[in-house]
Amino acid sequence: MLRPRPAAAIALFQQGNQQLEDQQWAAAEASFREALSQQPDFPQAHAHLGFVLHERGDLVAAEPHYRKALELAAGLTGVYLNLGALLTQQKRLQEAEAVFGQALAQQPTNNRIWTNLGSLYLGLQQYGEAEACLRRAIALDSNSHKARFNLAYLQLRRGKFDEGWTLFEARDWYAAMERHFQFPRWRGEALTGLSIVLCFEAGHGDVIQFCRYAQPVRARGARHITLVCHPALERLMRSLADVDEVISFTGAVPASGHDYWMPLMSAPYLLRSAATSDTGNLQSDSGIYAKLPYLQADPALRAQWAEQLPRSGLRVGLAWRGNPKFENDLDRSLPGLSTLLPLWDVAGIELISLQKGPGEDDAITFAGQHPLHCLGHTLNDFADSAAVLSQIDLLISVDTAMAHLAGALGTPCWLMLPDYMTDWRWREHGTHSDWYPDVLRLFRQDARRDWGPVVADLVAALQHTVASATASAQHKTPT
Repeated sequence: MLRPRPAAAIALFQQGNQQLEDQQWAAAEASFREALSQQPDFPQAHAHLGFVLHERGDLVAAEPHYRKALELAAGLTGVYLNLGALLTQQKRLQEAEAVFGQALAQQPTNNRIWTNLGSLYLGLQQYGEAEACLRRAIALDSNSHKARFNLAYLQLRRGKFDEGWTLFEARDWYAAMERHFQFPRWRGEALTGLSIVLCFEAGHGDVIQFCRYAQPVRARGARHITLVCHPALERLMRSLADVDEVISFTGAVPASGHDYWMPLMSAPYLLRSAATSDTGNLQSDSGIYAKLPYLQADPALRAQWAEQLPRSGLRVGLAWRGNPKFENDLDRSLPGLSTLLPLWDVAGIELISLQKGPGEDDAITFAGQHPLHCLGHTLNDFADSAAVLSQIDLLISVDTAMAHLAGALGTPCWLMLPDYMTDWRWREHGTHSDWYPDVLRLFRQDARRDWGPVVADLVAALQHTVASATASAQHKTPT
């Protein structure tokens, strides 16, 4: 039996909770630690200290506090969820499965536990089990946005678009814009002669991928189309046909004065049922619009950047890291540029770093030892990136915005994909992309989750490409 908690420990715990609510992480940690010094067997204090440490990225220190909390009070469902999430982050997936199982033994009708277990099975690529868990979660709570979104992820990845796009509407990334606009969200009504705002969602790559839907929206009769996007995309998006106005979300986004607004990633769901001949390459079965290219590089910028590019050889751009804040970034990004070192053994190519942000310093250091044209640190925005990409022969990239930009421009791109939680848009298998046909080629990790074999495949493909280019040039040379 737990001893009565002293008033001082309770007061410190409550103080820590307030600091936690205010996101004063260091202060909250200190308060919970002090509460535990007063009352070592205080399960809620252990649980909340574990959560603070978890949020601050110290997973090793957080775990024993979660476990101590459960040892003292096994009924703390939220702690099971947090511990399971921590173990999942560490790829200790079987241990996480056991933790969620313990939680279900106590609360078999808790939809949050079923949702988290379903997400875990997604990572394990046990898709039947994942689907069963997520459907159980939805049956327990039809408004479970996380369960519906995760099931959408699964169904889209498997090419089951009917249900996938419908469930994908459970996302709430555009909530701030929904509160901002005073005109209605478009749900498929007639657009002839009306104006619509296409609204950004998630990251740069998502906007680059889904801005293509401006054309089929125009084909529905829209008179005026405004696109709201990230600041770094503003100049680039002015090259998008069928868009009349481009506004950064940091600018004066209109709250009124338009007829409708739509989150960009809702376009396949809303347009696919109305696909007709006037919507061009919109596939009614999948909702994918695949008319390429749909973005263009600015001619003046092309001329400016042409001076920075190598004059000979196969010009190959490199992008090996994504946004470190992305939940699966440790798996989709390479540990470093040195992972690609075997590419330097391929004769007849010129390697160009287009890495922006994290990884720029890696490129500059690497260039001191190996031939590398470092351009990433001089790129101001995606308009500059487009000017470079439009003039190179190939981009080799991890799953990040640069790959989408290459695809949208029609520049060949070889995309390196992780085995763990491969994004839904690249499907389960294959080397082909429905979104960027004949432009993107997919190179996938196998179950070993090692980049080495992927790089070896890239080397072989590069050698073949160089040989083919050389043979073609020789064939064209007059005798």
